[in-house]
Amino acid sequence: MKIKLEPNQRLYFTSDTHYNHTNICRGVTRWTDAEDITRDFKTLDQMNDRIVNGINTEVGENDILFHLGDWSFGGFESIYKFHDRINCKNIHLVLGNHDHHIERDRDGIRHIFSSVNQYVELNVNKEHNFVLMHYPIMSWNKMNEGVIHLHGHVHLPPDRRIGKGKMMDVGVDGNGLDPISLNKVLTLMNPRPIASGFEFDHHVKRVV
Repeated sequence: MKIKLEPNQRLYFTSDTHYNHTNICRGVTRWTDAEDITRDFKTLDQMNDRIVNGINTEVGENDILFHLGDWSFGGFESIYKFHDRINCKNIHLVLGNHDHHIERDRDGIRHIFSSVNQYVELNVNKEHNFVLMHYPIMSWNKMNEGVIHLHGHVHLPPDRRIGKGKMMDVGVDGNGLDPISLNKVLTLMNPRPIASGFEFDHHVKRVV
């Protein structure tokens, strides 16, 4: 996928919002001994409001948002409810393991997104290249050329969100519950060395 940002248009990434997910909200969860894997909110409405406000504060109506999966919980209607609360009109979804209704395109739900994919190779302004997937990949296409891999799924905390090499978890739990901008991603990733999750990967040394 290729996109060209218009003047004053910005690009953001996020993942694992889990809108309306009861068990990830500490005040109402049914999980036991789960303080370290729940969000510190007393009510589900508080958590939902914070997620929505985090997006709307950063991402404008004409900006572009890539969401890397696990959009919402709480039934089919939650997909629409979350979407309708977001100001941004250009939302691309990379499917997560909990996005079953969207994956099956129940009642044509996919039409509310600009695109829906399992995997995306993204080029921005003919300059910046990314591999986007819900799941972290240990070795990805053109890794040896400096392509950045962004993912979600694992809910890493802030001090562990950056993986080996040019790899990063953009899920809200590691990013202050907010989306992260293209410029911030580039600032974090560009100085990092090319590296693989494998101890030996011939792509690391085969710089084309």
